Amino acid sequence: MSGTARTSPIWCRYGDEDDDHRLILTLHIQPGAKRTEAVGLHGDALKIRLAAPPVDGAANSALLEFLAGIFDVPRRQVTLKQGFGSRRKVVEIRDAVRGPDTLFKETPE
Repeated sequence: MSGTARTSPIWCRYGDEDDDHRLILTLHIQPGAKRTEAVGLHGDALKIRLAAPPVDGAANSALLEFLAGIFDVPRRQVTLKQGFGSRRKVVEIRDAVRGPDTLFKETPE
């Protein structure tokens, strides 16, 4: 993939030239929703509604599971880099099988 130009949404970027196997997502999370889904932009972040409550890390865990399913990777390849206690989060996905547009096309079962 190195040397290949990619266009990314504002809320998503790929790793640097030395490590382009990383997908970095900037997210705005709304916990306690009826269902888990990506709903659109919130400033420069992608807004994701989570069915999990914001209690004892439940929302963070649900977010990482949701993203692992969407990008078809094991949960261990999805890491919360920033925003452990806030709605604004930065998540890293290593070796994603699918691109960021997948968030709007399907939901894992």
